[in-house]
Amino acid sequence: MAKIGEWIARCRYLILLIGALLLIPSVIGFVATRVNYDLLSYLPNSLETIAGQDIMVDEFGMGAFTMIVIEGMDDRDIEKLADKIENVEHVEKVLWHGSIIDLSIPIELLPERIKDGLVRGDSTLLVAFLDNTTSSDDSMDAVKEMRKIVGSNCFVSGMTGIVTDIADLCMKELPVYVVIAAILSFLVLELTTESFIVPLFFLLNIGLSILYNLGSNVFLGEISYVTQALTAVMQLAVTMDYSIFLLESYETQKKKIPDNRFKAMGQAISDTFVSVLSSSITTVAGFLALCVMTFALGGDIGIVMSKGVLIGVVTCVTILPSMILVFDKAIEKTKHKPLIKSMDRPSGFVMKHYRLWLLVFLILAFPAWYGNTHTKVYYNIAQSLPKTILSNIANDKLEETFDMNCMHIIMMDKDLDPREKSSMIDEVEEVDGVKWALGLRSVIGPMIPEDLLSDSIREMLQGDTHELAFICSEYVSATDEVNAQLAEINKIVKSHDPTAMVIGEAPMMKDLQDTTDVDLKRVNILSIVAIFIIILFTFKSISLPAILVLVIEFAINVNMAVPYYQGVSLPFVASIVIGTIQLGATVDYAILMTNHYVTRRRDGKDKWEDVSKAHRASMLSIITSGFSFFVATFGVSVYSQVDMIGAICTLLSRGALISMVAVIFILPAMLLVFDGLIIRTTLGFKEIRISTGGGES
Repeated sequence: MAKIGEWIARCRYLILLIGALLLIPSVIGFVATRVNYDLLSYLPNSLETIAGQDIMVDEFGMGAFTMIVIEGMDDRDIEKLADKIENVEHVEKVLWHGSIIDLSIPIELLPERIKDGLVRGDSTLLVAFLDNTTSSDDSMDAVKEMRKIVGSNCFVSGMTGIVTDIADLCMKELPVYVVIAAILSFLVLELTTESFIVPLFFLLNIGLSILYNLGSNVFLGEISYVTQALTAVMQLAVTMDYSIFLLESYETQKKKIPDNRFKAMGQAISDTFVSVLSSSITTVAGFLALCVMTFALGGDIGIVMSKGVLIGVVTCVTILPSMILVFDKAIEKTKHKPLIKSMDRPSGFVMKHYRLWLLVFLILAFPAWYGNTHTKVYYNIAQSLPKTILSNIANDKLEETFDMNCMHIIMMDKDLDPREKSSMIDEVEEVDGVKWALGLRSVIGPMIPEDLLSDSIREMLQGDTHELAFICSEYVSATDEVNAQLAEINKIVKSHDPTAMVIGEAPMMKDLQDTTDVDLKRVNILSIVAIFIIILFTFKSISLPAILVLVIEFAINVNMAVPYYQGVSLPFVASIVIGTIQLGATVDYAILMTNHYVTRRRDGKDKWEDVSKAHRASMLSIITSGFSFFVATFGVSVYSQVDMIGAICTLLSRGALISMVAVIFILPAMLLVFDGLIIRTTLGFKEIRISTGGGES
């Protein structure tokens, strides 16, 4: 590997040229990669709600709908507005009281509950059905056009509106995420490195690797907005260590080989590759654990971030060394004395009071675990957006005016006995929280002859093999109330038609909750097992993997318990991904210190001296890594208005600091206490005499 490294060093200009040329396909790929803003679309296709949505698109030409509250308009003006909305591209049909019966017929002839559900005072409710799925570009374009048409006294709500607002907000915020992370990382690097311009090369190298990663996503077809927003920040946070290690190794090799900087860099590349590759494996394992989720967002994040880490390793041993060699003289001229020269005193303090840190660990372990397991999680995607966003204003207006929050759709067999259909709708209307149910039988009612029913409403509700009924609910999606309501509606519907399905936003969110609850346990267990095995083979030890994973899992529990004691709810995505990402990304801190400990302990010296030297040798690197991770994510957590992004970055930034503190304070205490067990359960340690050491008092 040293010879390959030397070849890279000598071909530095060629490598930089290739690196620059790779930006062309990367930018093209980045632009061509579609971003998916609908998290519900990542539910497995095997679910009934997803199958029902596909049937609606194929048979009825409707894949999504949006509800529009209109204030202060008479029926004729509403009719004109409804016609304009229906003429918007990708709007299939518009439902309102004028589409059910002719405006010449008194609205009082409609069943009371349906009349009150569609008209309340001077407000009228329109439901626009779109010909494509919720998050499609066509549907989002249609919502934007409808918002232009309806004006300020009309309010466009629904999941497509939420997705549209997320897309607009993320497009504005994403460039700012990168700028904030880069500036804060630059400041930390200026404080922790010994050259004023080296941080620029670090950031430039990582920036290139981020662009390569984002460009290569074109082969996936599309990525989620969560993945796109986190990729740059996470890749910067996770791979910064690799750059620091390369520079430190190069500076060391230059002292050994002062007359040949190419050979020195070649050896540095070799050392870095071996060290960084083993370090990156745990990080990649953490991300790949997300790929086992049945909720496909996990695989989306896992694949992109794993790819990003590996690309970061490659650029660290190719492009970065080339930059350093080209600007070697400038780096030498801008060197300054390190701000932190030695960690001996703080390390001595930590080691002297190791029993205190163990006591803190024991005291905090239970409340941390309890808080983690009782942190509240929300699944309503609208809740992750500011209350001032257009879709949330419209949702509030819908609830305020019509006492409704969401609409379910019953898809039944068209040939079901009419009496069964009527009985089904009547029973559903009696379920708690149901405002009204609109089906063909309920629309006709006893007062309206069937021939007065408009063709548009008949086409909307009846297809070739299925018939639809719309259920208005006063409950908010992704709440215990609406989930209980859906369970009761499903029970009624299946008793009349076993093939019938209840679909819509709330049923999909219920499936989202059920799916991700299972995924959370599976991902956490798999990530722990995978990283345990990696550490086991790395150190050839049974006890060390258990100790290291225990320390980081403790840090994860503390991190995840904070929202519980704050009384804050987390978005469901954050609760799923944080555990495995924090474990995979920060267990390296523990591995670094343990590697120093194992190297020294194999010589069979005093355990206190060995642990102390390992602690001093690794402490500054761990602090640098922890703070680099912290600043790369903290700025985004403060700035982002999308809680789905902000909450994840808050947990990541806090988790980096907590893991850093846990490794610095608790891990050395663990190594001291369990030294005897470690020696007995680690290959190559059996010949060591187990000593208590005289300096541990």
